Amino acid sequence: MKHLLNVLYVITEDSYISKQGETICVHVGGEEKVRVPAHTVESIVCFGHTTVSTPLLGFLGERGIGLSFLSESGRFYSRMEGPVRGNVLLRKAQYAAASDPAKASQLAYWFVVCKIANSRNVLLRATREHTDPSAAVVLKKAAESMAAIVADLRPDAGLDTLRGLEGSAAYIYFGVFDGMIRANRDDFFFRGRSRRPPLDNMNAIMSFLYALLANDVRSALEAVGLDPAMGFLHALRPGRPSLALDLMEELRAWLCDRLALSLVNLRQLQGKDFETTPTSVRLADKARRELITAWQKRKREELEHPFLEESVPIGLIPFVQAQLLARHLRGDLDSYPPFHWK
Repeated sequence: MKHLLNVLYVITEDSYISKQGETICVHVGGEEKVRVPAHTVESIVCFGHTTVSTPLLGFLGERGIGLSFLSESGRFYSRMEGPVRGNVLLRKAQYAAASDPAKASQLAYWFVVCKIANSRNVLLRATREHTDPSAAVVLKKAAESMAAIVADLRPDAGLDTLRGLEGSAAYIYFGVFDGMIRANRDDFFFRGRSRRPPLDNMNAIMSFLYALLANDVRSALEAVGLDPAMGFLHALRPGRPSLALDLMEELRAWLCDRLALSLVNLRQLQGKDFETTPTSVRLADKARRELITAWQKRKREELEHPFLEESVPIGLIPFVQAQLLARHLRGDLDSYPPFHWK
């Protein structure tokens, strides 16, 4: 089993990252703030304005350590990696599956089924935890409606039908999402999904966590030799990591949304932790630090993988799912086993 290594998140503005021997160093204003042994780092994620030394770029490429650049709010800018890993036969099988409508529909079916099932379980968990009986009833009814959509899904339905049903389920889920927010209602509410830019505090948290998950999933796909851009459910577009978005669907609700709700309901984030303008809301530095700390802590927790039937750190689940997808595409598994959270 792959070991869970660290992701080095650099969030301080105008940081300078370099190498000294076998260590990665972060300086701010000429003062060294962090020194990390390179063998413990899987990837580096930079937020905002960050400068990276040329020797470090070469070092990261040689060691297979990914380097990503995101905006302060988590919007993806670019990613650097070394030589492509994996073998050409696996990618050939991936491209062939994506070009086969029946095969693409079958894989998209598993992504959609598990996304809806896991989102439904998030609602049911919130129902049991809620102190307001009337709000719990609304959440439970929404969960029942999503279960009905799952019953209508078929592997041979075709991509357009699967995308339509996935959209219907998402409409139901986000339609009651506000009911899962139980604290600081003046500062935290949900009136609908808004991205680029987020228009409220809750959307700012979710977008940031989704960006962290996207980076981890993309890294996992590259690590097993799959092409993150060649997906099955999400339409192909230049620069879009469609397969990473596909794989995220089964992880997004229970990993990112649950964490966002926990931080808000436990009052670990406050309204003062956000910067608001007439056109957008962004996380202040304190909020980004709080989210990254909580994200890393969550990744170290373990749960039993439903297919492997063994305990796995949550941070390794994207890698495990990427491995299982690769095994299916190579013909080692009859079907792809998505991650079903209970």
